Amino acid sequence: MTADVRPAMVETATEIHHSETYQALVWRRLKRSWTGMTGLVLVCLLMLMTIFAEFFSPVDPKLTGVAFAAPQTVSLTDQDGSLVWPRTYKLGEGTELDPITFQPIIGPDYANPVDLGFFVKGFSYKLLGLIPTDRHFFGGLDGTPVNFLGTDKFGRDVLSRILHGSRVSLMIALTVVFIVTIIGTTVGMVSGYFGGRFDTWMQRFVELVLAFPQLPLYLALTSLIPVTAPTHVFLAFVIFFMSALGWAQMSREVRGKTLALARIEYVRAAMAIGATDRRIIFQHIFPNVMSHVIVSVTLAIPSVVLLESFLGFLGFAVKPPLMSWGLMLQDTATYSVIGSYPWILSPVAFVLITVFAFNALGDGLRDAIDPY
Repeated sequence: MTADVRPAMVETATEIHHSETYQALVWRRLKRSWTGMTGLVLVCLLMLMTIFAEFFSPVDPKLTGVAFAAPQTVSLTDQDGSLVWPRTYKLGEGTELDPITFQPIIGPDYANPVDLGFFVKGFSYKLLGLIPTDRHFFGGLDGTPVNFLGTDKFGRDVLSRILHGSRVSLMIALTVVFIVTIIGTTVGMVSGYFGGRFDTWMQRFVELVLAFPQLPLYLALTSLIPVTAPTHVFLAFVIFFMSALGWAQMSREVRGKTLALARIEYVRAAMAIGATDRRIIFQHIFPNVMSHVIVSVTLAIPSVVLLESFLGFLGFAVKPPLMSWGLMLQDTATYSVIGSYPWILSPVAFVLITVFAFNALGDGLRDAIDPY
């Protein structure tokens, strides 16, 4: 019986060994990392939030109402303490004045409850720009606007503007990282592969780009670009200068990997049989540096998100009617606003979550992809 069982066990083990690809091995190791899986889940949620921003927005982000209204809380009990369907309350102006702003204090109107629910009707929009609908993930059952994160100085819903602003912020980050990855990877592989004088001069240029002071350039651009310039000009300048100053670090890292790979036996064998330089770079070296590039991309995205938020705070970002996290942070420029209306800082929480998500995913991928 032992002789019958042993071949079956060997055959099963061999089948499992041959069926598990490199991608399967990476996924199996990534699943063991709780930080990497946490980052992956958060990144997926951020992507869903960005793609379906209208669906998740409870209020039209352009709709104005009561300025600097406090966030509406969800209540499961009425004033008597008995359990009720999840509800919130409409905002009403009281007779008392704020001692700092001398504006009427706005509070919940307990006489007008608003029952909450999922997949409720609201403002009309086109899902994915194609399907007209008015359904939203959550909100008031009767279509009453609810402000779970309060309103800004124009009475616009902060949560809805954050969801819509994620599109511009993440679009800028993904576009910049895409351009940086293509330029940095190509220059790094070519420079490391050919070496010699070409590599020497290329690395001097890379060092010049790395030594260029970025902050003074961005501050100068804020004064050089006219205020009346259209939004797409601002976006083009932001993406161009972020990409022009960001590819050098990626190039230096890929060059170091290429210098090591160029001495491996299969690369030298490809040279010996007459393979072209283009084939060696893109067929033999490029697949082996992809693991490092993927990790670098996940770690570069949060840096660009932080930079976009900083530039938006300085005023070098998109202009209304477009929305971004950096543009929303302009409302927090004074301490009096932060002290009186702290919910205006809500975009900061989403920026921190985005940075943590991509950094956690990058750390998990770095450990999962590392062959050693």
